[in-house]
Amino acid sequence: MQEESHTKVLFRYYSDVLEEETVETMWALIVDKENGLYQLDSIPFYGPDIAPDDIFYAEHDSDEKMLTFREVRQRSGSSVVQVVLMKEPYKTSELREQLAVLGCITEGLSNRYFVVEIPAAVNYNPIYSLLKALMDEGRIEFAEPFISSQHAG
Repeated sequence: MQEESHTKVLFRYYSDVLEEETVETMWALIVDKENGLYQLDSIPFYGPDIAPDDIFYAEHDSDEKMLTFREVRQRSGSSVVQVVLMKEPYKTSELREQLAVLGCITEGLSNRYFVVEIPAAVNYNPIYSLLKALMDEGRIEFAEPFISSQHAG
């Protein structure tokens, strides 16, 4: 079912996390294939300037040999935060559960690294407070590669 309504899209960008040019493929909902419009249905792992549910333009790139991101056309209001667990015995699953209770969606890449989607309707202040307190304790590090205007300030 996902393959009929969704497609994979390639994103090429500079990642501050990896400190290098990065390629990431993510799922997108097909909004208007004829006009190249898609809605991101993944949480970016390494920090391109896009968030889940943003509408973007993509086209087939002959060098990349696949559908490739070009530009965001409409922001969803969602934000993305990256989290790295620094100290045991705090468990990634515990923090991910706490974030879920606060209304966030998370996706893990490893036992120590995951990304967080903060939907537009969710208040970022309690999430930021939780992450900042854990960082101050030396338990995690976190970065905010994309904070929407709804969550900024």
